[in-house]
Amino acid sequence: MSSHHIIREKQEPALYIHQFGAFNEEYLGQLLEWSPTLIVNDSVYEKAISMGLKVDAVVNASGNYAFQENTRVIEVKTEELDAVLDFLIAENYQAVNVIDTKSNLRELGSYISEINIVVFTETEKAYAIKSGFKVWKPKGSVFKIEVISYFETSNLKQEENGDFVVINDGFVEFIFTTEYLFISEVL
Repeated sequence: MSSHHIIREKQEPALYIHQFGAFNEEYLGQLLEWSPTLIVNDSVYEKAISMGLKVDAVVNASGNYAFQENTRVIEVKTEELDAVLDFLIAENYQAVNVIDTKSNLRELGSYISEINIVVFTETEKAYAIKSGFKVWKPKGSVFKIEVISYFETSNLKQEENGDFVVINDGFVEFIFTTEYLFISEVL
């Protein structure tokens, strides 16, 4: 029995590399596993090419070099990340993974109702959740939660440093009254 997977266009989250920083190449490989649409910032284009990656689009292109065949250029009118998100929403993408050196998810709040965004840094994975979100995690997993409103959760305890740690292997559920809660997991 073979395991052939048919991936429909735009079914997988796109991947936007804003800045590599010290991002783990093993995690990068996992994000690239299903051949997502790959968008890179002009400043990381050469590194991406040197890693053998097929780049679908470049944002903030300075025009100092020839791009790979069929590489699109995303013009920037405001911030680079805003331009990428506007482009992906216009192209009907449902989700995007972003690699950056900092997790600036709160700044992207206006996009969260239109596209699922997960921001990866070298140490964490940040995303917005809706009330009722439930995820299975092993004991000892660490969440960082920006507590701006009251929320209830199961199977978590808050440490003195403010981190939330999973008490037992199992599901963690989040219940709250705001539209979203911003959380991150330590990688």
